[in-house]
Amino acid sequence: MQKIKAGIVGGAGYTGGELLRLLINHPHVDIHFVHSNSNAGNLISDVHTDLTGETSIAFTDTLSQDIDVLFLCVGHGDAKKFLDKNSIDSRIKIIDLSQDFRLAASASYREGFVYGLPELQREKIKEARNIANPGCFATCIQLALLPLAASGNLKNEVHVSATTGSTGAGQSLSLTSHFSWRNNNSSVYKPFGHQHLNEITESLSQAGSSISKEDISFIPYRGDFTRGIIASLYTDSDLSLEEATAIFFDYYQDHPFTHVLKKNIDLKQVVNTNKCFVYLEKHGKKLLIVSIIDNLLKGASGQAVQNMNLLFGFEEQAGLRLKATAF
Repeated sequence: MQKIKAGIVGGAGYTGGELLRLLINHPHVDIHFVHSNSNAGNLISDVHTDLTGETSIAFTDTLSQDIDVLFLCVGHGDAKKFLDKNSIDSRIKIIDLSQDFRLAASASYREGFVYGLPELQREKIKEARNIANPGCFATCIQLALLPLAASGNLKNEVHVSATTGSTGAGQSLSLTSHFSWRNNNSSVYKPFGHQHLNEITESLSQAGSSISKEDISFIPYRGDFTRGIIASLYTDSDLSLEEATAIFFDYYQDHPFTHVLKKNIDLKQVVNTNKCFVYLEKHGKKLLIVSIIDNLLKGASGQAVQNMNLLFGFEEQAGLRLKATAF
């Protein structure tokens, strides 16, 4: 199969680095350029030192239209600014990893963006021109709730506690990402008001649920580890554990990256992979759902490559058969 040409804007950050690690070894992709204003002329391996010996590509501050797909690995609010400033040929497909085009109110920009959660709308992604890659917390929480929403069994308030690794805050230094503060520490941030709640409720509504943003009590935590998200959710449910498990197995049976396990799960099972693991328990009327992902892969760059595979008709798992850290 002929290879496609990819361009990356914002290749020096965490998501850009993860995307490079995936695309360098992707069987159907040639990286045509990696754009970075601050690192133009520097070798990629000078910034992402683990890629020494893997590539001789240097960052550039110029753009090329001789590509098939453009990845935007820029900060929230910067993707729209970039597209406003730079004219990108309409034949080039765009996959945006920021939050700029995830919501319906902003999705009509540039011929329209499709929300890129394959477990929700794989067929629409295949026909899309542009993809809005989901947020990391949003991915983890949505994959825990979509089977209930789609089967008409998400009717009551949902309580969510979720902890993310430090890479979820991006590469720019801040007090709460500094090693001396983060190590051996944990804290709550943005309780009940995290920005990912909007895309979560839009997706659940699309799947058939009528619950609102106010029905999801979401408490995010900063964890003292580098990567990964673990979310525990509970809601009142009349389903037995066996019934709920059957609904989840049925929903995800044709999705290669999301797996329902019958034994309790831990974060290392998915770190460094594009997988999501889900585990269920029943306690009285409460249905407990535990969901885990790698925030930089299934929560960002891995899902972006998964979306690219669907856009161009590649095998969905191409370039994404990754080994978990395990221990």
